[in-house]
Amino acid sequence: MGVSRQQAVENRRAIVAAAEKLFRERGVDAVGLAELMKAAGFTQGGFYNHFKSKDALVAAVMEKAMEDGGDAFASIIESAKSADANAVKHNIQWYLSPDHRANIEAGCPLSGFVGDARRFGDVARGSYAQGLAANLERFAKVIEETEGISEGSRGKAITLFSQMVGTLLLSRAVADVDPALANEILDEGRQHLLTAVDPQPGIQSRGHSRRR
Repeated sequence: MGVSRQQAVENRRAIVAAAEKLFRERGVDAVGLAELMKAAGFTQGGFYNHFKSKDALVAAVMEKAMEDGGDAFASIIESAKSADANAVKHNIQWYLSPDHRANIEAGCPLSGFVGDARRFGDVARGSYAQGLAANLERFAKVIEETEGISEGSRGKAITLFSQMVGTLLLSRAVADVDPALANEILDEGRQHLLTAVDPQPGIQSRGHSRRR
């Protein structure tokens, strides 16, 4: 008895979800088809019923991840607006938080896949680039609305986001072996960016910084 069209769609989604989780945790090249199909609850033989190749799966993962990342960004900004908070600062505080650092499985896909992106196939690389461009455009618009400026917002968005990603990745890289250093990197990076957005003293405590 064949699988219904709806069941096939759900099976494909399960494979994409399992692949995204494993790719984020270990990197695309380190995950084999047998492992990811087992994680999705299927046998390896069923993979080619849904995807022509691993590259095709990676492309599907990127498309979904970028869409989810855009939705998450919109939710964060709406949360800030609802609380009558500065949306730019709110985004920085969330991005450079211990919770987001620990959320490798479902955090920002732009930082989550940055190490693999240049090795993707053309379609997946295109999805990543489009996702990055869209995120920068959204961030620039938030900066315009928050700061009341019409020029320079794109450059500021690129600068801020690049520093946010770099800070997050360095902090993640040492979080397991040197938590104090990881917290110092996260706290100092967050403080610097918040000060750059609104150069007033006492914006944000350095929290767990190693230096006192």
